[in-house]
Amino acid sequence: MLARSVLFALLLMPTLAQADGRSIIVLDGSGSMWGQIDGRAKLEIAREALGTVLAGIDPATELGLMAYGHREKGNCGDIELIVPPAPGTAAAITEAANNLNFLGKTPLSDAVRQAAAELHSTEEKATVILITDGIETCNADPCALGTELEASGVDFTAHVVGFGLTKEEGREVACLAENTGGRYIEAKDAGSLTEALKTAVAEPPPAPAPEPEPEPAPLAENFDPKAVLIEGGEEPELVKDGYFDLRLVGADGALSEQVITIYGRSKGTVPPGTYRMETHLHDAVVTQDVTVTPEGMTEPTVILDAGILKLTLKATAEGEVEKDAYWEVRGPEDVGESGYGQTEWVFPAGEYALKAQFGAAEVNETIVIEAGQTLTREVILGTGLAVVDALYSGDLMVEGGDHFVEIFEAKKDIDGNRKSVAYTYGAGAQFNLPAGDYVAVVGLGAAKAETPFAIKVGERSDVKVDLNAGVLAVTAPGAEYIEVFEARTDINGNRKSLHYAYGEAINVAIPAGDVIVLTRKGETELETPAVVKPGERTETAVSLP
Repeated sequence: MLARSVLFALLLMPTLAQADGRSIIVLDGSGSMWGQIDGRAKLEIAREALGTVLAGIDPATELGLMAYGHREKGNCGDIELIVPPAPGTAAAITEAANNLNFLGKTPLSDAVRQAAAELHSTEEKATVILITDGIETCNADPCALGTELEASGVDFTAHVVGFGLTKEEGREVACLAENTGGRYIEAKDAGSLTEALKTAVAEPPPAPAPEPEPEPAPLAENFDPKAVLIEGGEEPELVKDGYFDLRLVGADGALSEQVITIYGRSKGTVPPGTYRMETHLHDAVVTQDVTVTPEGMTEPTVILDAGILKLTLKATAEGEVEKDAYWEVRGPEDVGESGYGQTEWVFPAGEYALKAQFGAAEVNETIVIEAGQTLTREVILGTGLAVVDALYSGDLMVEGGDHFVEIFEAKKDIDGNRKSVAYTYGAGAQFNLPAGDYVAVVGLGAAKAETPFAIKVGERSDVKVDLNAGVLAVTAPGAEYIEVFEARTDINGNRKSLHYAYGEAINVAIPAGDVIVLTRKGETELETPAVVKPGERTETAVSLP
């Protein structure tokens, strides 16, 4: 565990050492910092690393500490400058970090903005070092903020240390550093920290020995990969979502465990050598070997042999994008993606099965993705809306969520059965259905009724199902069993059972009419007549001997 903290400290120290002018460390105080890496809370590792770094910092360094998410849960405005930037603040920052609570959300963009304002970044050189274990959770855009601060500042730089982030999460915050000329540093495990120290955060170079001509400075960035859909094509705008993973190929052909990742259109610094590069752009994945030379910029081009699907789902041709409509694309090599509403996605060239669903409506078709092409597909699911409410009787609505609502196709099969289309529970049940004829069936307690209705594309149908029922409330102190029957008997002298329960009381919806309440206690049974009226409550008290 100590090795991890020391490495994290080594990672941060050169960044601080090279931070010219006044600087503020912005520390993630969100609740996610309680998460563990190798059995230790991330907040412990961060505190220990800060203490190690600050113990060796030049006392003249003007440094401050800002934190967010450390005082309140769920408050995006929970940002505080705890230690103002000034010389000799190392001890104060260490103490503040050690006493910090970790509670809330991750408003990292607003925190960096406030730190820049505190440093007067539009007037003088300023540096912000953001340490975060999560992405923005307060509806802000770190990429846009980086562009804004770079444009407004005289010499503003933001460095971002991504602590335990995934590749996708890293991509979302890396641009904050890249757009201000800073560095994004991935801190995940001991190996990656060591390599990051070697490749991404260079120690200040030693004073050169006296020579007639000093050697040229090493390149800060020497690797700029490019991904195209087809040979000779231009990089698509969507390449911003992609990334390039590089693993060094050893003399024996074995690949290193360390992975260097370049995101989107970013450039990177890669030590010379031959690498196995795996390019990912959505579902397009290409593997190839590239060689990075000591001199100049290496600019490999990756041909994805892929196309773009631009998909939109609508309930009607004139309607807006239906955000709740579901899409799914399946193809060869286990390629599969799904989502809602609309997408713009890169797939390898080939034939795919497209399924779109909205409520009970479903569209299935075959699509062909061609390399270098964009397939624009608008799927019209052709639905209307049915809103089903149940009535006890007349205008008396059944409230709450106790009743069952099921939709059937109106047409019966050869055996006299209808096909079930959808079901749910509760008042105001809504169903998105293809045009056609249907039957709504509602069940509440012992009452059940159905109502036919029709659906037209783009129209709403309000369906009222009258149960012609009331509520029967029976209390029978000491009873073990209660059952309700229709009062009338059939041709064989039997009564139809409507409802039963164990215990001393029932409260249930019953079809209107005359009923018999059977109560039982041990060997004793008692029959009590009752009348259930539509839309009314009938209370029956039974005294058992």
